[in-house]
Amino acid sequence: MKIENHEDYVVLADEKDDAADFASFLEYQIPNKFKGQNVVLNLLDYDQLELPQLLLFLKVSNIHRKTKHSFVIVNDAINPDDIPYEMIVVPTLQEAEDIIQMEAIERDLGF
Repeated sequence: MKIENHEDYVVLADEKDDAADFASFLEYQIPNKFKGQNVVLNLLDYDQLELPQLLLFLKVSNIHRKTKHSFVIVNDAINPDDIPYEMIVVPTLQEAEDIIQMEAIERDLGF
């Protein structure tokens, strides 16, 4: 796993090109090693990602978002209309950063 630390968030990316293994691995890693941090999951290398593969990340997304921290997935292969409302998926890393900043403001305002 590639880890890239930023001031307000951490970017995680897979090095093995296996969505199922990566999702399973993250279910342990996110709550233990990245607790208290906003997480961006860079899946741009998955240029053929399909909805069933994306849904493998739903559990870890829900668990992390319950801790009042952002969990944003970056991928541009899936039609945005097909993505469940519980998941935040954006096509670029810049948009992921923007989402994290907006969610931080919302949390500060009590939303």
